[in-house]
Amino acid sequence: MKQWCLDWQAATGDMPAYQIRTPTTTLPQGVVMAASPGTLHSPQQMAEEATRKRELRLLKNREAARECRRKKKEYVKCLENRVAVLENQNKTLIEELKALKDLYCHKAE
Repeated sequence: MKQWCLDWQAATGDMPAYQIRTPTTTLPQGVVMAASPGTLHSPQQMAEEATRKRELRLLKNREAARECRRKKKEYVKCLENRVAVLENQNKTLIEELKALKDLYCHKAE
């Protein structure tokens, strides 16, 4: 199996010129490269690898779900605190409005 690459050579003018060349290193005759290391495993090894990957994926998913629940809980707590502050502020403003209305009504009389 030969690999090809493109060499860029500056040509005259603005247009680049490309030249196809073979790589300088080649494998000796009869040497075959494996497509991937996974092709050499037995079916049992492949099943074990799949099981290991599944368990790892499930573990990561559990951790992500735990973190998501923690963040949601923190967010809800923050919203509850904000509601409490706004309710207090609203109550104060209503009391202030009532006091100003009473003051204005008594002044007008």
